[in-house]
Amino acid sequence: TLTTLNLDTNRIGAEGAEHFANALRTNTTLTTLDLSGNEIGDEGAQRIADALGTNTTLTTLNLEKDRIGAEGAQHIADALRTNTTLTTLDLEMNEIGAEGAQHIANALRTNTTLTTLHLTGNEIGAEGAQHVADALRTNTALTTLNLDGNQIGAEGAQRICNALRTNRTLTTLDLSWNEIGAEGAQHVADALGTNTTLTTVKLVLQKIDDEVAQHIADALRRNISAKMV
Repeated sequence: TLTTLNLDTNRIGAEGAEHFANALRTNTTLTTLDLSGNEIGDEGAQRIADALGTNTTLTTLNLEKDRIGAEGAQHIADALRTNTTLTTLDLEMNEIGAEGAQHIANALRTNTTLTTLHLTGNEIGAEGAQHVADALRTNTALTTLNLDGNQIGAEGAQRICNALRTNRTLTTLDLSWNEIGAEGAQHVADALGTNTTLTTVKLVLQKIDDEVAQHIADALRRNISAKMV
């Protein structure tokens, strides 16, 4: 029985996505589907999203580098409002921007099953980070959030970290390659002083100075659950 299907970089496009979407409507065995690098676009994303409205077995969906944009993100977000089986969603490098981040964030306010979300390299900026932060204040399911390479800066880091003061479910957060600098890293340190559920925080290539590094180290001494990567 087929449970995992990987079609990474096969140029299936929107038409191919439609065929797989039709299959998902009736398939009851597939749990993992990888359509990354297939340029399905927003049209293909809509087909997949429609299928997620009825499919009850798929738990992992990878749409990395599929050029779905903000419109495609909205279609996927609509599906997340009704789908109750998907636990892992990868939307890495899809140019969804702040608008797309808002669509996904709005869905996270009501979705109670998605535990892992990858939004790497989507240029969501500080505005998109604010939308995600707002969702984190009410979401009680997400445990892993990847926001690396999104140009959120220190301002975006502050918004995410403010949400971490109340969020009690997120355990892994990746803010690497976001140019948050010393100021943003200080916000992370402050959040770690009160958040006791985060176990892994990634801050690769952030140009953190010695003083802020000391603040993070001090926070880690108080927070025995967290580790920095």
